[in-house]
Formats: sequence, structure tokens, C-alpha cells
Amino acid sequence: MNPRDVLKWFGNALIRRKPIEIDELEDSRLKRCLSTFDLTALGVGSTLGLGVYVLAGQVAVTAGPSVILSFVIAAIASVFAGLCYAEFAARVPKAGSAYVYSYTTVGEFIGFVIGWNLILEYVIGTASVARGFSAYVDSLVSGTIAAHQREWVPMNVPNLSPYFDIFAFGITMFITILVAFGVKESAQFTAVFTGVNLYVVSFVTICGITKIQNFKNWRLPPHQGPKSMDQGGFFPFGFNGMINGAARCFYGFVGFDAIASTGEEASNPQRSMPISISLSLFIILLSYFGVAAASTLMWPYWDQGGDAPLADVFVKLGWPVGRYIIAVGAITSLTTALLGSLFPLPRVLFAMSNDGLIPSFLRRVHSKTKTPLVATLFSGVFSGIMAAIFSVEQLTDMMSIGTLLAYTLVTLSVLILRFGSFFKLTLNEFFLNRYQQDHLQVGGAIESPNTEINAENSVENSSDTAELLTNSHCCWYQLCNVGRAYS
Repeated sequence: MNPRDVLKWFGNALIRRKPIEIDELEDSRLKRCLSTFDLTALGVGSTLGLGVYVLAGQVAVTAGPSVILSFVIAAIASVFAGLCYAEFAARVPKAGSAYVYSYTTVGEFIGFVIGWNLILEYVIGTASVARGFSAYVDSLVSGTIAAHQREWVPMNVPNLSPYFDIFAFGITMFITILVAFGVKESAQFTAVFTGVNLYVVSFVTICGITKIQNFKNWRLPPHQGPKSMDQGGFFPFGFNGMINGAARCFYGFVGFDAIASTGEEASNPQRSMPISISLSLFIILLSYFGVAAASTLMWPYWDQGGDAPLADVFVKLGWPVGRYIIAVGAITSLTTALLGSLFPLPRVLFAMSNDGLIPSFLRRVHSKTKTPLVATLFSGVFSGIMAAIFSVEQLTDMMSIGTLLAYTLVTLSVLILRFGSFFKLTLNEFFLNRYQQDHLQVGGAIESPNTEINAENSVENSSDTAELLTNSHCCWYQLCNVGRAYS
């Protein structure tokens, strides 16, 4: 084989796309047991982490009371990104999330890059949450844990943490064992802890409602705020402050893509995954909106900085019991966020291993639990080590670009999907078969010509809607980038 043929073969290998057979869409080596409720709880728990108690107060310092509109704008951008994921989840209900979506539309090389990008993102996300969990618990016991670890396991290595964080490693391994034990058990655990977190969010919102008769903190004159305030009232920093806040708030909605990794474990992925993605984003918006409104109503926005702004608000108001209630919510939110980061990582490894892009031992599935056991244990150990030796600041600096790259590729892949004849044919046949199966189960008679026309019309309408939503998402994405330029 001459060099030209080698280069041609290599080039074709880079752009070849993964074929999706209709029979493969419902077959899975994993256990299909997750309902819409389970997926929604996973999405809310993965996204609504400690940020709900911290982000609103920190953004309010530079956006003022208009932070609630910043969250609405960020939510709209996130919804468009989520709908792109939802369409792919319905079309290609396979494990792997953005990796599978890009592999089937763009090609193997881009899929390989996105796959490793997701691995890095989830590893860093898991490690940063575990490290943050350790720091938060340490703050509740007045720094005792960190003091002992500095004494027992110091690390005098440049660019690393000053000590080996045993607590962060231990909590990561605990969640790893839970995820390996079974997908249904993990979902039930997440649902309980997410419920507790939402109760705490409701408590904070109700506390803010008690202040709704007095809007004085939303109408502060300029002389009562910081010198950087352009004007008083609801928009103290103007339109730019609100858009800048929206760019920062966007990262508060990152995490719903964990639902997209459960394509082979959802009971009815074509129905439950799009619903759960949309519903989880709606619940998250309500939570952020309620907390942001409550915090800015209860206390002046310019005095809400720091690491725990919401807890400090309750202390300043003379409600110290609220601080302990928020501590319960923070611990439950950190737990679900850690599980939400660790849950999709083994699924990405499993999908890439099935495609032969990484070692085959990572695709082994436990015969009883029907989970990718080896990939789960590997993910937990590696993430735990990262959490133990790096600080939160070092981890978060490496994470943001991965999220934006994954969202961008999924959006572009939806556009490419519009022009793929293979996918149009597959989707028509697949939904037609699903319609016929459902119709036969309820005892109805099927007339093939009319049914085919209805199925094709449904697909065309879905395609037009998805294209509109994708283009709108691109506009909102650019809007958030404009906001970041002012930061």
C-alpha cells in the first residue's frame, strides 16, 4: 500500500460515521428501568448543586435585583441546548450522550475528541464537587478536618493541594459503590436527596414571600449602594449588568446532559428523555428564580458576597435556624451533584469501549446489576485521586471549556442531522414501527398508507420545530458570549 492510499484510508477513518440500525435502538446490555420521574430527579439533582445557595447572591452583587431576569435569560439559552439534547435522545437512545451524537453525525474523529472531552469534564466535575463537599463539611466543624489532614497527609508538591484530601476521596468512593450497585438504586437515592433539597429551596422562597410587601431592597437609591452602581432601582447596573449576570448564571444550568447518558437505561427513552430534560430545566429555573428573588428581597444585594451569601443573609436577619436548614440542603445538593457527575462518566467509557476507541475491558457489564461495573470503578478511583490531590480552584479552571464545546457540537450535529438522508429514513421507519406496535397493543387496526403519511408528517413537523429551536439556541448562545465580554 503506497503512502497515498494510507493517507486516504486514514482520512476516511477520521470522517466515517457510526451506523445506527433500527434493531439496535431498543436493544441494550444495560437494564432499562428508569422512568420519567427517575430521569427528572437525576437531571435536577445533577444540576441544582451548591450553586443554588451561592450563585444567586454572588451574581446579585454585580447585577442587582435584575439577577432574577439573568436567570430567566440563562434558562432560555439552556432550554434550547436541552431541546437539542432531547431530539438526539429520542432519535439515538444510546449511552454516551454527546459522544454518540457527534459520532453518528459528524464522524469518528470529532466523536473521539468529544468523548475524551466528556471524560475530562466529568472527571473534573466529580473531583471538584467532592473537593467542595469536603470543604463545606470542614467549614461546619470549624476547619478540624483540614487541620488534621495537613498534619497527617501533607503534600509538599508545587501546583497541587497542600494535603491529600482523604474525605474527598472517601465520599467519591462511597458514591462510586452506590452507582455500581444498580441504576435503579442510584435513581431512588437521588430522588430522595433531591426532594430534600427542593424542600429547603421552598423554605427559602417562602421566607422571601414574607418580605414581598416591602420592595425597598428592589428600589434602593444610588447613594445607598456601592460606587460602581450606575443607577438605583431594579437595574442598578443597567442592561449590561443583567446580561453579564446571565452569562454567569448559564453555568448554573449545566448538568442536565446527565439524562442524555441514560439512553440505554430508560424504560421508554423516546418519550421520557425529552420530557425529563425539559421538566428538569423548568424545575431548576423555578428554584433559582425563587432563591434569587427571596435573597434580594430579604437583604440588600450589594451586601451578599462571600462563600455562603444565602446563609449569611439569614444570620444578618436574626434567623440563625435558617443557616442550619440551608446546611442540610447544601449537603444533599452536593451529594446529588456528585452522583450526577459520576453517573454519566462510566456510560461514556462504556459507549467508547463498545466502539473500539478505548480498551475493551471497560465495556464489561455486571450480570446481576446490569451496570458497566469496570468502567464505574475505574471512574470512581480516578476521580477520587483527582479530588484528593487538586484544589477546587485548579479543577474548576479546567472544566468550563469542555461544557461549552460539548453543547456547541450537539447543536451543530442537530443541524447536520437535518440533511442526513439515512437519519430521515431511519427515523421514519422507527417511529412508524413504534406507532404500529403501540396501536396493535391497544387492539386498533392499522391502515398502512394513512399511517405512513401521518408518521412522515409528524417527522417533518418535528424537524421544522427542531431547526427553529436550534437556530434560536445559537442566538442565545451568542447573547451569553456578549455578556461575558462585559465581565
